[in-house]
Amino acid sequence: MAAALAPGVAPVRARFLTSKEQFHAYLRAGGEEEEEEEKEEKKEEEQVSEPPAKRVKAEELGQDGESQGNAGEEGKERPEKKRARGQNKSRPCMKPNCYEQSRLCPSVTQGCGGQCHFGPRCRFLHDVSQYLAAKPADLGQRCVLFDTFGRCPYGVTCRFGQAHLGDSHQNLVNAALVQQWEGKVLVRNGLSKELQQQLRKRKFSFHKAEEFLRGLRAGKGGKATGSSTEVSNCTDPQEGLRDSPVLQEQGEDPRPEALQSSQGADGAPKPEVLPHSQRADGALKPEALQNSQGAEGTPKPEVMQSSRGAEDTPKPEVLQNSQGAEDAARPEALQNSRGAEDAPKPEVVRNSQGADGAPSIPTLGPLTDEDITKLRPCEKKKLEIQGKLYLAPLTTCGNLPFRRICKRFGADVTCGEMAVCTNLLQGQSSEWALLKRHHTEDIFGVQLEGAFPDTMTKCAELLNRTINVDFVDINVGCPIDLVYKKGGGCALMTRSNKFEQIVRGMNSVLDVPLTVKIRTGVQEKVNVAHKIIPRIREWGASMVTLHGRSREQRYTRSADWAYIAECARLASPMPLFGNGDILSYEDANRAMQMGVSGIMIARGALIKPWLFTEIKEQRHWDISSRERFDILKDFTNFGLEHWGSDTQGVEKTRKFLLEWLSFLCRYIPVGLLEHLPQKINERPPYYLGRDYLETLMASQNVDDWIKISELLLGPVPPSFTFLPKHKANSYR
Repeated sequence: MAAALAPGVAPVRARFLTSKEQFHAYLRAGGEEEEEEEKEEKKEEEQVSEPPAKRVKAEELGQDGESQGNAGEEGKERPEKKRARGQNKSRPCMKPNCYEQSRLCPSVTQGCGGQCHFGPRCRFLHDVSQYLAAKPADLGQRCVLFDTFGRCPYGVTCRFGQAHLGDSHQNLVNAALVQQWEGKVLVRNGLSKELQQQLRKRKFSFHKAEEFLRGLRAGKGGKATGSSTEVSNCTDPQEGLRDSPVLQEQGEDPRPEALQSSQGADGAPKPEVLPHSQRADGALKPEALQNSQGAEGTPKPEVMQSSRGAEDTPKPEVLQNSQGAEDAARPEALQNSRGAEDAPKPEVVRNSQGADGAPSIPTLGPLTDEDITKLRPCEKKKLEIQGKLYLAPLTTCGNLPFRRICKRFGADVTCGEMAVCTNLLQGQSSEWALLKRHHTEDIFGVQLEGAFPDTMTKCAELLNRTINVDFVDINVGCPIDLVYKKGGGCALMTRSNKFEQIVRGMNSVLDVPLTVKIRTGVQEKVNVAHKIIPRIREWGASMVTLHGRSREQRYTRSADWAYIAECARLASPMPLFGNGDILSYEDANRAMQMGVSGIMIARGALIKPWLFTEIKEQRHWDISSRERFDILKDFTNFGLEHWGSDTQGVEKTRKFLLEWLSFLCRYIPVGLLEHLPQKINERPPYYLGRDYLETLMASQNVDDWIKISELLLGPVPPSFTFLPKHKANSYR
């Protein structure tokens, strides 16, 4: 009982408490009592080998810039005194394709074996029989892709292939299911090959961003054309096409031809022209948009549906063609859509000039009020999420399958993982994958990290024209050294001029709201957020999220909610969301009483994703181990849908499952606690659960996590290795 009441340790009931040796002996025995001789042997083993995660501190502290002088005294110190902290920076990097020696050519998998573009130079196998001879055994008798969609695109490479392969290894198809899903888009915001080539060859034009940067270089202090200086409470009577059911379902965006046709000869948006390009996402009626944008840029729902076939048909060839039109207009399309600037005809110029003679958008038919009325900053689409539950952008663990789990449990707002703007501008596929949006994510944003106004503004314009999101968030809270030392993340709080230029620049090129996530400050006892937040409001941000810790604190000690309340008062009328230490509905209720507009949940969702249900239903959920295992099963199914059911997809799903298990093991079942609720910074002691599976899920040993993954995804490959991202998460 004394151990349960020790400071920093969760209060588990005495009858469930056990020692470290008994805990692992119980798991090794599969829930049965172990023989006495085995107990003695394992006890000696554990004295030598456990817990190596604590020894990681002595072996690897030098990487974090701390002393290694006590490395030789590790045996004399009790590892519980000081836990290892920071990242495992030298952990082995085993990519999923390392687990497959012989891979089948994708052209064969897709059923077009005679059309391999590389011919004899192709380094993959084209002989199906040779591939199957070396292919590992199937992991199960049912394929989630075949059961859900009626067809598995991975064919013979699927690790559950026996569910949908015929006698001659042909891929079977369930026509009824295929027809049911035909025309529906599950995941949006992909990167087309055409756009990727444009980005890599630097042929993508950033007209609005360049206009802002020209004003910046001219000494305007970041207050370029189109940037908003204040957030007011006025509303637009028509809430724009993005709120219409058709566009919400299809994920439609204005075509780039329309955006580029709204720019002047030098690629800069004119003052009277800028409203039209913004209102394509804002508040114009379809007929008004037709008058203001011309034939190429007409974003009527039915026209946009036909122009973005990629959003409706998940065929690879259609996706590439339709995204090319959406992301990067072809040269002839650009020429046609920009004819007014490149080769102005006299009658077109006369019709498209404003009162001061500046060239505007070529129009069809009579001018309307919308053509000549400038869009005010307050008429920009607003982010109405006050009082909603916001799932934080979580690096590594906040992937699309995990967000689907949280949406099912009641998360209202989701955000993609932090994406580095320079990587997006270079067209890196791995970075663009972080922007993908599932169709169930009704309110979805992306988070960008960067240190300079040129790259951040260009990236914002790129995303504004190519993907479908409801808001864009700037990461000013990332504490890791890799980001901080380059001037991004928390470092922007100390670089106010660059910070202002980034916010103003991004706000000037975005048609969706811009939000900012910050911490209390950089140094532990020097809070600066209260000084920065009123300025962020003036720069044009629509919302701020404040994590109640400084960079130096990282995740130690409790979040300062009194300071968050003070900042919420200063931020008004701009919404401010609070973040930090929310693991129960009582924590959420106390947070809302602080005057914040809403709460963001990060680690709490990783430890127990059903937290959103607890908050909405105002109860503690004593969830059983079987229910928790079903959640893991759903995650693996979502992962196989997202990453694939071949060897690479299975191992990638396993990797992210293990990363998530490093947080799930911190959960203590409600029925085992001495008193409620569990605190997020309380360390769980060794305890035996109410059944074997509950005890297994409480283990912080990597080998036990791997055992859980094998229950879901079959045995690991022979060369498999895993080390969690954070040192304090586990040992093995």
